[in-house]
Amino acid sequence: MEGRREPPIAAVGGYDVLARLGPADACGRISTVYRGARRSDGRNVALKQVCLSGLSANLKDSLDCEIRFLASVRHPNIIRLLDVVQADGSTFLVLEFCEGGDLAAYIKRNGRVQEHVVRKFMRQLAGLKVLRTHHIIHRDLKPENILLSTPTADAVLKIADFGLSRFLPPGEYVEMVCGSPFYMAPEVMLFQKYDDKVDMWSIGVIFFELLNGYPPFHGRSYVELLQNIKKCTSLPFSELLLRSLHPDTVNMCARLLCVDPEERLPFDEFYRASSSQDCMSLHNA
Repeated sequence: MEGRREPPIAAVGGYDVLARLGPADACGRISTVYRGARRSDGRNVALKQVCLSGLSANLKDSLDCEIRFLASVRHPNIIRLLDVVQADGSTFLVLEFCEGGDLAAYIKRNGRVQEHVVRKFMRQLAGLKVLRTHHIIHRDLKPENILLSTPTADAVLKIADFGLSRFLPPGEYVEMVCGSPFYMAPEVMLFQKYDDKVDMWSIGVIFFELLNGYPPFHGRSYVELLQNIKKCTSLPFSELLLRSLHPDTVNMCARLLCVDPEERLPFDEFYRASSSQDCMSLHNA
């Protein structure tokens, strides 16, 4: 997390605001993240400011869900909520600071990630089990929302930014279109009802991007992106890369990126495979 711009505020609650991190939230510019320091002990923190003015009912529900969920969990692969401060018409979430920045910057810095490192990262993303236990869908999983504790390959991954998350009991569906297009499941783009399987699609895109260096599908619009997804008969790995990958790695990626959510790799199977010693223990279904 590197911040080079002066923040518009100097302090909030018991925290000094030092610099803004990244751009304002692209989804309506409702949130901004700052690097800060806790005055009592100098601890580095991240301050996520959510402006409440004009916030829709759906986004208010997501904010409440984010706070309740983060306040209730302690997991090494979920960003830790340290405090919540209300000030200047905004809610500030005080979060642990991750020195390694986000996974998008890591990919940009390193290019294609070695398969054994990707496997380790997938094991950590299996921390999504905590979300399943709490019946939470994230809906905006992407490299920018996965943080690294350090800048190295030994980093611990932290799933972050639950601003579009919501509570979804088993057997229920939602329809709100949200997320980031390149990581958005086809059923969301098609305005269909969906459930937690949308998160598995996003994990599949991230999985491919780590291995290949860029996302599997592109398009200048939702329509073009959907067309490119639907006409794809096999994952667009380069032939050279494909020969170097373990078949189970390719199989897992393909099953995560199944257009039909009913055929998509279910979370429990992803979790078991990712948690096994060799990580990739899937067989063709």
